[in-house]
Amino acid sequence: MPDSRNLLRTQQFPAILLLLAAAVGLLLANLPTFGPIDAVLGFHIQIPGTAIDMSVAHWISDGILAIFFFTVAMELQYELTKGDLNSFGKALQPSIAAAGGVLVPIAIYLFIAGGEETATGWPIPTATDIAFALGVLAVFGKGLPTAVRAFLLALAILDDIIGIIFIAVLFAHDLNWLYLLLAVVGVVVFGVLSRMLRGRLRWLIAVLMVVVGVLVWALVLSSGIHATIAGVLLGLAMAPAAAAPTREALEPWVNGVILPIFAFAAAFVVIPALSPSELSPAFFGIAVALPVGKIIGITLFGFVAIRVGSKGRKPDLTITDLVAAGALGGIGFTVSLLLANLAFADNQIVRDQAILGVLVGSLISVVLAGIVISLRARWFRRVTAASS
Repeated sequence: MPDSRNLLRTQQFPAILLLLAAAVGLLLANLPTFGPIDAVLGFHIQIPGTAIDMSVAHWISDGILAIFFFTVAMELQYELTKGDLNSFGKALQPSIAAAGGVLVPIAIYLFIAGGEETATGWPIPTATDIAFALGVLAVFGKGLPTAVRAFLLALAILDDIIGIIFIAVLFAHDLNWLYLLLAVVGVVVFGVLSRMLRGRLRWLIAVLMVVVGVLVWALVLSSGIHATIAGVLLGLAMAPAAAAPTREALEPWVNGVILPIFAFAAAFVVIPALSPSELSPAFFGIAVALPVGKIIGITLFGFVAIRVGSKGRKPDLTITDLVAAGALGGIGFTVSLLLANLAFADNQIVRDQAILGVLVGSLISVVLAGIVISLRARWFRRVTAASS
């Protein structure tokens, strides 16, 4: 019998789990179970002696999701220092392609949903769910060469960076600079402690790090910046030697508990009993911009990038590879769902339809990516078999 922890470290199973959690959330929201579950998600929990008082839904999106961003930041740190983005040359091609994968979806969204009520949703179709994208790649991409996989991974990571910047910059409000400064001090202390995480006192230091990490989270939440940014700052501050085992220890919990819970809560929306013409432009803007915008943007900008970066030699990637990357990039899911909640926090009707747009657009991208990657991988396997 396979170890469940090992299963949660694979790329395929967590992606399937994430999709199932979202499907269950959407299903239960449209059955008589809506009322009791909605009451639970709306129930408020306060930390005694503090001003922090949030609903269960916000504890999920602002609280435990910070742990996911903590693990993402540790992965970003590795890629930027030792991985596929550790030099200008390695980062150039995926950076140009990622720029296209952001600009074109924004343009398509604003063309469809640029009205006063829905224009604020433009960041939503810019994100890529790295865990989901890698899961699809793992399921359908057996036989793809290393260069293609490295490009897709780098592209997804860059999209994560852009999504994090959007969350930090666009959705900050009523900044409290004192709390923000104290949070930065806490991040520095956290980073110092992580470099002392060895020897007999490592368990005491680990406890201190948890305490400091929670304090940083509370300070960032109170500062007016979205609390998940605390996870990003703490992850980037981790000592590289401590980051790898920490990420490995957290990975099963993030994949098996945190992300499915968030996907369930985020997808817990009522499907409106409306004709297509009555749906919000935000729904159509996202549902089109994710699959179509990402494919067009990444393919066009990626084509320029591989010509610029190849310098006379045969490019490692083809147009088909870029189309596959674009289809994968359209799987917004986790970060896009979070952005939808933030962009339309004051308009529940539009927010729910935006979330449906994320689910529809991401599902279309999954199907397109599966088809293109399967065909490309099959071609590579034939070529490899013929040359052996």
